[in-house]
Amino acid sequence: MFSSRVFAISLAIIHFVESAITQSCWKNTTCSGPDSTAFPGPWESNIYAPSSRTVSPKSILSLRTGNVISAWPGPAKFEGNGTQLVFDFGIEVGGLVTIKYTTTAAGTLGLAFTEGKNWIGEWSDSSNGKFVGPDGYLAATFNASGNGMYTMPEKVIRGGFRYLTLFLMTTANATVDVTDITLNIGFQPTWSNLRAYQGYFHSNDEELNKIWYSGAYTLQTNSVPVNTGRWVPMLSKGWANNGTLGPGDTIIVDGAKRDRAVWPGDMGVAVPSTHVSIGDLDSVRNALQVMYNYQNPTTGAFPEAGPPLLQLGSDTYHMWTMIGSYNYVLYTNDTAWLRTNWAKYLKAMDFIYAKVGSTSGLLNVTGTRDWARWQTAGEGSQANMILYRTLITGADLAIWIGDSTGLNSTWLQRAVNLRKAINSHCWDENYGAFKDNNTATTLHPQDANSIALLFGVVDTPAKAESASANLLKNWTPIGAQTPELPNNISPFISSFEIQGHLAIGQTGRALELIRRCWGWYLSNPNGTQSTVIEGYLVDGSFGYRADRGYSHDTSYVSHAHGWSAGPTSALTTYILGLSVTSPAGKRWKLAPQFGDLTNVEGGFMTGLGKFQASWKLENRGYTLTYNTPRGTTGQLELPCLETGRFPSISIDKELVPGSMNARIIGGSIVLEVDGGEHSIIVD
Repeated sequence: MFSSRVFAISLAIIHFVESAITQSCWKNTTCSGPDSTAFPGPWESNIYAPSSRTVSPKSILSLRTGNVISAWPGPAKFEGNGTQLVFDFGIEVGGLVTIKYTTTAAGTLGLAFTEGKNWIGEWSDSSNGKFVGPDGYLAATFNASGNGMYTMPEKVIRGGFRYLTLFLMTTANATVDVTDITLNIGFQPTWSNLRAYQGYFHSNDEELNKIWYSGAYTLQTNSVPVNTGRWVPMLSKGWANNGTLGPGDTIIVDGAKRDRAVWPGDMGVAVPSTHVSIGDLDSVRNALQVMYNYQNPTTGAFPEAGPPLLQLGSDTYHMWTMIGSYNYVLYTNDTAWLRTNWAKYLKAMDFIYAKVGSTSGLLNVTGTRDWARWQTAGEGSQANMILYRTLITGADLAIWIGDSTGLNSTWLQRAVNLRKAINSHCWDENYGAFKDNNTATTLHPQDANSIALLFGVVDTPAKAESASANLLKNWTPIGAQTPELPNNISPFISSFEIQGHLAIGQTGRALELIRRCWGWYLSNPNGTQSTVIEGYLVDGSFGYRADRGYSHDTSYVSHAHGWSAGPTSALTTYILGLSVTSPAGKRWKLAPQFGDLTNVEGGFMTGLGKFQASWKLENRGYTLTYNTPRGTTGQLELPCLETGRFPSISIDKELVPGSMNARIIGGSIVLEVDGGEHSIIVD
């Protein structure tokens, strides 16, 4: 009995110690995030996030060959000047490293960091943004023999890396044994449990599952403490991440390594994917709030990027702040936040709509900064389509906030007029796609044609199919080249393309592009194999934007960039088919698309509770289940088994009665249903 009690006490102590390690937030940050997953299940094996905020490398590599020498913990002896070893954490991580060591004489251990395996060495990959001098390395100096410990200063927190290179510099022929390496993870600072996802996705395709979770994990690495922004003015050598980003304790930025600033255009992809996966909308609210805080009080213009960078002069990113406001309120029903900022939102709408010309009816872009496309000024089709979405979403916000001045009808009419102008002036009838702008240009951009499909700007099904088909001309074996930034593959813009194909029911095209682009990077041995990359070149190298602002510094590219996380929201919203259509999901939609898959399930949370669904193909049809909060209502869009014919449909083993007014729209049977837990058989 005594031994049993000791065993039980020992287990309790072990559990306590493990909990103490696991259940911790960043530094002195208050733990305000979830402490457990909302949807426990076998799919959690695909979560890349570690179970503890304190992690160690997985293996030791040879710097010369890149091959694994041993697992870690393992022998890590540095004998004499120039000795080098690489420590591989196995996934993208970020934070503050602590090293413990024993040395026989004076010397310095250098620490260099890199996301991609291409750049392992004595210099870190680039992040400071000055393009004058390298990030270089950190130095752990010791003046005598004995035991030592080094922890990185907080101002040089390394936001994103997979590989840590250690190298010895000594004139005293020192020998150093590194006995321990730990990393205190700095991202997702308010979460005590980094695996407490509030959404999930699972299908019969493991590659798609891993892609979904790589996007989710990227978004975690992009949710950072508000005092860890990249320092501005940018450094000529080295790096510093001690800039103030915005209010609160946590905020979503563009990338883990860099730029570590709020970019609302990036949030056009990152926020919907955050909603369906990790569910961290506190970081989103704080990011949006900083844009309102720095709005120009005279003109109403929002900055292109938040502080400390605080770039100005972007009409498109101005509108993305407005669309982001809609997305945040849609997912949270935080109308109190909206009401606080409503006067500024109205000023922002007046600012951008004043640029619509009376002759063409198109927006004339004068704030020309944008996502990296070459052509940005004038009556560009992409910018006008973003304005269309801004007007549509603004009209909904006007209703949700209880506006009584007719803004909903005013903005909807403006959207109707703008859509007509876009199709009149920017559609190239001979080519069968939208051209880049209202000129005689022969450029047919990926961004404009993708969001035309996604946002419903294209005005006929025939045009939609033509634009979708013409986008395929940009495809390479490893993704879609973007004509507006030649030689580059942008997973950001491709995130809109996959959703555009899905929006018009071209499921196969979307899944194929996901596998080509995101599947290629996730399996790339030189990548992080856990996150989504900012961009790359058509030759498969990581030199994205080499000649468009990145000074041919190919190590500058971010390998954990939330603007590339589009498949995460696309797979949930369109393939599973589950989405909310009014604030917090008071109304929702379930419209599955099967493609070449056989079964899918997934879900997410809102303030109303859990939203969960699944579908599975059967011999004669398919089964579908959903479980949504009671008191909500939803629209089911059930794919027809034969074009134009009603199949047999039963809900909870009862045939659908005529009183439900089922109707065929396009290729689906549409039904209005109440929330709750239900199962459907279609055969």
